[in-house]
Amino acid sequence: MKWKLTIRYLISILSIVFIVSIVNTVILIALLLSQHNEDPEDIIHDTGENFTRAFYKNLSIEDGEPVVSEEGKDALTRFGAWLQILDENGNVISDEYAPESAATHYTPVELVHKYKYMDNDFNTYFIGEYEGYSYIVGVPESKQQRTIIMADPQQVFTYVSQFLGAIVIVDLIIAFIVGFLFSTVLTKPVSRIIERISELKERKFQPKKMKRPGVFKRVFANLNDVSETLQAHENERQKLEQMRNEWISNVSHDIKTPLASIRGYAELLRNDEISPEERLEYAGVIERQSLYMKELLDDFNLTMRLRNQDMSLNLQKTRVEGFVRKIIIDLLNDPQFQTHEIDFSSNAPELTWEIDQHLMKRALLNFILNALIHNDDDVKVTVEVTENGIIIRDNGRGIKKEEQAQIFDRYYRGTNTTSRGTGLGLAISRDIIQAHGGKVDMKSEVGKGTMFKIRIL
Repeated sequence: MKWKLTIRYLISILSIVFIVSIVNTVILIALLLSQHNEDPEDIIHDTGENFTRAFYKNLSIEDGEPVVSEEGKDALTRFGAWLQILDENGNVISDEYAPESAATHYTPVELVHKYKYMDNDFNTYFIGEYEGYSYIVGVPESKQQRTIIMADPQQVFTYVSQFLGAIVIVDLIIAFIVGFLFSTVLTKPVSRIIERISELKERKFQPKKMKRPGVFKRVFANLNDVSETLQAHENERQKLEQMRNEWISNVSHDIKTPLASIRGYAELLRNDEISPEERLEYAGVIERQSLYMKELLDDFNLTMRLRNQDMSLNLQKTRVEGFVRKIIIDLLNDPQFQTHEIDFSSNAPELTWEIDQHLMKRALLNFILNALIHNDDDVKVTVEVTENGIIIRDNGRGIKKEEQAQIFDRYYRGTNTTSRGTGLGLAISRDIIQAHGGKVDMKSEVGKGTMFKIRIL
């Protein structure tokens, strides 16, 4: 994978260099051709050559001789030039601003020499023609210099081709070296990123530190964060799976007991010799065991719906004090709990919550029953309504510190649990309160009891 990325990167770099070289060559040739085909009149107007060729417009023939117009004289002054007009024999017949050192006669060879080279006074000469006369424009200390180059076009083309070819080859070699060095630095982390993603796909979530991550430092940091998150989820999944298996094992055991009772007492009911009192007693046992199994299945169904957020709430504005008081009264009227001590107090008679009364009653009952069932018969349970929520505390056995983190986990049954149960009660209560946008806090100490504080935010 690493070499594939490196080769692809090198190919892209070399392709870019090659294309840029070709484009630059085409642009250079196009510019040269456009300059070659350009009309002299379109050349930059402040050049001496263009000035001289266009100066004939400032000349006229008067009395058989050429004369410079006033506009021409002004143009010479602005351009910083001087002028000499020659007849067909090379004699100077008139001039404008010519220096005293200027010649009064020019041979054809001298004209050629003047045109090609700058004289000792650093004058650059330009030659024009008008109506059979020749004129010389001299520019003292001109910034423009004329260079004469003699060349064979075919040889020039050969040299240019070789030069451009060498440039392309050298550019490609340099691009290859630089691209290779850079690609090794670039593709190594990319290759490692792909490997890390493959490891995550294979459920290998161990974070790893990358040496010299370069510009991908944050990418590797994010991958490590993802690894830690996935590892935490995996640990949670395994933990939940283990607890669920244990719960299934416990529930299977718990179901076998009532099923055995139901089956046994159902067989006894077939006996015609049992008395009516015994028949009622057996029927009562079957009913109680059936109700227990129904509660078990209801708990399982409810926790799954809460877990999947598939529970719609029938919210009603409820005064908390009266709602909690009624729950405790109903509980104390149950013959099973008539002998238990449950204290109720409230200092927030106006506290009102938007709640699903049926589900919230189920949640509060789970907390209270948990305190009553999983402690000794002389346990004291206190329920208090405050401005900040509901507090349920007991003075029972308490919960071991190492078990407190798991107390709200589904399927969990504490080691101090002596009665049978589904292990879903507190998890269901917590999920119901969270579904209302609330929160449950717990404090417990072995031998001193447990406290649950319920708040609706």
